Amino acid sequence: MPVKKLADLDCGGKTVVIREDLNVPMKEGRITNDKRIRAALPTIGMALDKGAGVIVLSHLGRPTEGQYEEQFSLKPVAARLGELLGRDVPLVRDPAEAKATPGQCVLLENVRFLKGEKKNDPALAAQLAGLGDIYVMDAFGAAHRAHASTEGAVRQAKVACAGPLMVAELAAFAKVLDNPARPLAAVIGGSKVSTKLGLLDNLLAKVDSLVVGGGIANTFLAAAGYGVGTSLCEPDLIPEAKKIMETAKAAGKELPLPVDVVTARELAPGQKATVHAVDDMPADEMILDIGPKTVALYEALLAKAATVVWNGPVGAFETEPFGAGTKALAEALAASKAFVVVGGGDSVAAVEGYGLADKMGYISTGGGASLELLEGKVLPSVAALEDRG
Repeated sequence: MPVKKLADLDCGGKTVVIREDLNVPMKEGRITNDKRIRAALPTIGMALDKGAGVIVLSHLGRPTEGQYEEQFSLKPVAARLGELLGRDVPLVRDPAEAKATPGQCVLLENVRFLKGEKKNDPALAAQLAGLGDIYVMDAFGAAHRAHASTEGAVRQAKVACAGPLMVAELAAFAKVLDNPARPLAAVIGGSKVSTKLGLLDNLLAKVDSLVVGGGIANTFLAAAGYGVGTSLCEPDLIPEAKKIMETAKAAGKELPLPVDVVTARELAPGQKATVHAVDDMPADEMILDIGPKTVALYEALLAKAATVVWNGPVGAFETEPFGAGTKALAEALAASKAFVVVGGGDSVAAVEGYGLADKMGYISTGGGASLELLEGKVLPSVAALEDRG
């Protein structure tokens, strides 16, 4: 269903409240990656250019709800947002004092300091929605949370709409899930099948090929009868993995498993890494990456795809020397002509770390939200936007 868009609304002389996801990583009070702030700039800029006063809302971290905690203050975010916008962005603690004149941008302090935010308290939702004339839900990264500042305020606002970032995210996933150019391939990595079972089931019904990596692949290898040594594996989910492989085979879909793997005694920097065929896996070692033959197999499969969605690394890429597989696939996808959507925190971090982000079709800003979309779930805030029309 279509949603109302900020781009189509008259904002001149009005107050526009924008819920963004400015939940940036911090270390010792300093922002270590401002990607989410930068991603919000087009939306904030659009409202300011349209002659609105702008009040920005966001959460940061997981403070004790209803209490102010300095370590979760948005003070550094206000400062960085001001630098990027080229104007002062005051930080306001009390929602009752949050006001913005046309051309002004203010940031309300962490919404999770407000009692009732996570419980989606209707009174708080009404208060936040009532801060302006138009309520913009642009926080895709928080769209799967039915909180007062997300789903609740959207339903109670005089006018509710989606910002450009939200619109772009939904459009990118629609290109994968609703009407993809085929063949459609999915690369699903990460550590556990248990956290991606819904995603695997939902995607298998949609894709032409499914590539598994990381700890997930270990459970599939065990299900196929291979030894996995001391690798991360979920024996209780072997029946589920077998079922997924059988479903893929019956539907004529490709679900290749690794043919060789990179192993070591433990996951630690500087370990002696060895490549083994999957039928020659040492009992006292663990699988930490896919091997070169598997990389070639996966690359050949992905080269045929017109659309690819990637969620999760295929090895322990943060620890050398176990990042070669993830890097090789990232480079192959970057060079591909396919429309590639990268969703999920670790795969996004990998692509950005390799300097390949601008070579992908779309990099999602929402890990949990993108995961739920790929699982086939309805995001509460998106449902609210659709209901408002």
